[in-house]
Amino acid sequence: MTDTVHEAGAPTGAPASPGTALACSTRSLSVAYRAEPVLRSVDFTVPQGVVMGIVGPNGAGKSTLIKAMLGLVKPLTGTSEFFGQPLARTRKRVGYMPQSTSVDWDFPTTVLDVVTMGTYGSLGWIRRPGKRELARAVAALEQTGIPDLASRQIGELSGGQRQRVFLARTLVQAPDLYFMDEPFQGIDAKSQQAIVSVLHTLREEGKTVVIVHHDLATVRDYCDHVTLLNRRVVASGPADESFTRENIRTAYEVTAGDDAFLEFAS
Repeated sequence: MTDTVHEAGAPTGAPASPGTALACSTRSLSVAYRAEPVLRSVDFTVPQGVVMGIVGPNGAGKSTLIKAMLGLVKPLTGTSEFFGQPLARTRKRVGYMPQSTSVDWDFPTTVLDVVTMGTYGSLGWIRRPGKRELARAVAALEQTGIPDLASRQIGELSGGQRQRVFLARTLVQAPDLYFMDEPFQGIDAKSQQAIVSVLHTLREEGKTVVIVHHDLATVRDYCDHVTLLNRRVVASGPADESFTRENIRTAYEVTAGDDAFLEFAS
């Protein structure tokens, strides 16, 4: 059983059925920036082995949700678990790919150096990356289709190349659960296809991926589960059940006369 909504405007939040293996979950999560509420009592669960898209209008709290779950933003209320435990106990199983705009791309370092940074978490404070870590970094660059960029300065990269570098840095961590914040934002078609290929490969390997996504037309192409969010969860579950016209209208606060853009929804 999965979280979904069958009546317009009715928020979901029921936990997954007993026996469902969860990659992550959060309960009663509320966040505010200064006095402005961003998330209100959000319940959110992600089964293991799916690609979950978090979708909603601008200002819906999509990025805030994953940042609060990962402890990057302090929530007002709520708790989050990863594989049934607090993040502190499962941190090595969780990877995070932030938006590329959050990085200083003028910093003088190479693509290979950036990707190799993904191995630091498994090395501890004393050890430095060796041949094994460099080999993992090169393999991640090959997986994302950019091995030829290894010696390139990061400031010389296009938007799509930057996203693939970020993805490679996350892949080299070899987590079981991936959080990706707008991985398709501002990228070219070649980079988009490369990232989609990686997403599908991760799912085939039994990994779990949670992506913040904004392009409604490609949601079904990339995600098999969808959470529609607008400061609260409107619907969440398999795409065929949650990503419907009715639920999208509710999440985006549009009426039936304004939804000509929803021809791709079931």
